[in-house]
Amino acid sequence: MDDFFVATAIATGVVVAAELGDKSQLMALTFATRYRPAVVLAAVAVATALLNLASVLLGAAVGSALPTTAVGVVAGLLFVGFGVWTLRPGAEEGGAQEEDGPARAGRSAFVTVLVSFLLAELGDKTMLATITLAARDAGLAQVAGTWLGATIGMVVASALAIVVGAYVGTRLPERAVRLGAGALFVLLGLWLLVETLVLG
Repeated sequence: MDDFFVATAIATGVVVAAELGDKSQLMALTFATRYRPAVVLAAVAVATALLNLASVLLGAAVGSALPTTAVGVVAGLLFVGFGVWTLRPGAEEGGAQEEDGPARAGRSAFVTVLVSFLLAELGDKTMLATITLAARDAGLAQVAGTWLGATIGMVVASALAIVVGAYVGTRLPERAVRLGAGALFVLLGLWLLVETLVLG
């Protein structure tokens, strides 16, 4: 049991440190200006849990074979497209929520955040760090601890950004939030494309 807690603590610390100031925090902050913080956090938690489960199960050998270039390009284009969609006239969130109802709007937001995080984080340094930690500690307790710790680390780092995003979203006019969020999504998309095609 000690191995489990040690692995959890190490993975949590590594992921929190890796995510501070990373694009994942900026994504969480941006989504929190548009959607309810609880929905964003839940989607981030599910996406992170799924990715980390894949990371610890696949191991370092399979991880190196991931088509990270293709995934990075798709994720970058997705964010640019989402940014343009957010910037379009009449993209205010309030009207769509009233027409479709809060339950449907919540599901739509959850799926949007979930898919975005899955694509953006697939092959990212956090996933590779989790694979490395899991490959180093091959025992079941260590692998389970690594999965839990990496998931907790990402959720903690994202929660910090979501709090800021929710605060900004309620303090600024809706038009300013929409324009700012759209611009951030476009920048995130360009960042992902440059990171994948130029720096990768």
